[in-house]
Amino acid sequence: MRPVTTIEFSKGHGTLNDFVLVEDVEGRLDLADTDVRFLADRRAGIGGDGVIRIVPTQLAPQDVQQLNPGTRWFMDYRNADGSAAEMCGNGTRVFAHYLRTHGLETAQSYDIATRAGTKRITVLADDSYRTDLGGWRLARGDEAEQRGMDSVVQVHGFADALPALSLDLGNPHTVVALPLKVDLDALDLAQAPHVDPHPEHGTNVEFVRALEPGHISMRVHERGVGETLSCGTGAAAAALATWWWAGRPADQTSWTVDLPGGRLGVHLDAERVALSGPAAIVATGRVTLPG
Repeated sequence: MRPVTTIEFSKGHGTLNDFVLVEDVEGRLDLADTDVRFLADRRAGIGGDGVIRIVPTQLAPQDVQQLNPGTRWFMDYRNADGSAAEMCGNGTRVFAHYLRTHGLETAQSYDIATRAGTKRITVLADDSYRTDLGGWRLARGDEAEQRGMDSVVQVHGFADALPALSLDLGNPHTVVALPLKVDLDALDLAQAPHVDPHPEHGTNVEFVRALEPGHISMRVHERGVGETLSCGTGAAAAALATWWWAGRPADQTSWTVDLPGGRLGVHLDAERVALSGPAAIVATGRVTLPG
C-alpha cells in the first residue's frame, strides 16, 4: 500500500465542461488511472469531465518536450476514465485561467504544451480566452470528397444510422448533421453512439443542428467521459464540418456554437481553427487520494 497522499486541487470549468486541476510545479506527482477516476468521480471524489495536471514542460515526458519546444507549461490532460487524451479545447482555457490567476503566467499571449502539440493562448479584452487549436484535416479526405461523408453513426433508440464526417484536430471527432426529422434535444446519449468504421483510438461524436449561416447548436458524446455539457474541440469540429458541407464559403469564417453549457466562438480558415470562450475557477481544496 502506498503512503497517504494529500494534494491541493482547484475546480474549474469552461462553459460547464468541468475539470479538476492539480498543480505539480516540481513534477513529482504521478497520478495513477485510479487517482484520476477518483478525482473525477462526482459522488466519491471531486467531480469533473477530466483532470488537468499543471507541470513545467521541462519536467514532462521526453516526447512531450520534443513536440513542444520553447513552452513553459504542459497541460497533462486525462479523461474521467483515467485515459490520457491528446488535448482538450475547453481545458486549454481553464488551464490558461489557472496559470494567470495563480501568477504562473503573466503574458497576454503565450504557448502551452499538449500531447497534440503547441497551442497559442491569447487573453481577450473581456477576460475570456482564445486558443489557436492549429491545423485540422479530414480524417479520410478522399472518401469524404467523393461521398460528402466517410462513416455512419448509430444512436441508441434511433432506428436509422446517420451519415457523418470524421475530422482530426489533434484529437478525433465524428460530426453528424441531423436531419430535420431528428430532434437534437431528444437524442439518447447516455450510451456511446456506435461509429462505423470505428476509429482505432475512439472518437468524440458531435450532433449538429444548423440554425442560420455561421450559427449552429450541438450536443457531444466524449470518448472516455460520456455526454458533456460542452466540448471545445468538438465545437470547432462541428463548425468546420458544417462549413465544409456548405461548400466552404469564404464569408463564413466566424461561427457561433451553442452547447448545453453555453456559447463558444469558432474562427476558421482552410488550414487552421481557433476557439474562444470563458473560463472560471470555482473552488479550491485539499483531498486525500485513495491508498
